[in-house]
Amino acid sequence: MTGVPMVLAEKVSKNFGSNRVLRGISLQVDPGEVLCMVGPSGSGKSTFLRCINHLERVDGGRLSVNGQLVGYRQKGDKLYELKLKEAAFQRQDIGMVFQRFNLFPHLTAVENITLAPMRVKKQSRTAATARAMELLERVGLEDKGDAYPTRLSGGQQQRVAIARALAMDPKLMLFDEPTSALDPELVGEVLDVMKGLAKSGMTMIVVTHEMGFAREVADTLVFMDEGVVVEAGPPRQVLSDPQHDRTKAFLSKVL
Repeated sequence: MTGVPMVLAEKVSKNFGSNRVLRGISLQVDPGEVLCMVGPSGSGKSTFLRCINHLERVDGGRLSVNGQLVGYRQKGDKLYELKLKEAAFQRQDIGMVFQRFNLFPHLTAVENITLAPMRVKKQSRTAATARAMELLERVGLEDKGDAYPTRLSGGQQQRVAIARALAMDPKLMLFDEPTSALDPELVGEVLDVMKGLAKSGMTMIVVTHEMGFAREVADTLVFMDEGVVVEAGPPRQVLSDPQHDRTKAFLSKVL
């Protein structure tokens, strides 16, 4: 692919106190690509995702989305952090789906989906609701528009959360272990929606433990450990012929 990368990370570092969580992450995701990140708990995968939409600020290096610095503006040689409102505006183009569904319990599925488009994009209720119903149909929940989260299974709630993220028409979707809080029999319905998104050309970064999904859908598989990218490449190659001992040890436990 030519042109501007959708995500460009250049030596990104992040510390929590004395704990170095990210140690110089450099990677690139082009428009329409799917990148899956795997690795043990605590390796920095989720923190990296949160840095991409400035839910966490980086301590070193640079992160750009669609050619724009994330959370900062550059003047001369210096970077200046954006104000909260500016960072939130920038975040509109990035959809994020978390482990926990984070739906508002007092709102129906449709109301959860329409809230941000109406408040942030100033869409009319009619337009936002029509779009919400389209998205619910896309995730296979067209009959659940009036249901409150407590009346939905975990898999259904996660699909509503995906629809909610899509309602802002993001250029990039981030998934932080979206199936790890689900009962095993509900995982497939969420992965099917994500496969459909990938086929439609959505740029996606997915932190996951679902190796079958990564093998089938990802263009690039990244193995992270202790805050660094240990190995990256086409998923079939990394999964069947890992080059690093650390990757081999990890995959021997999960495959």
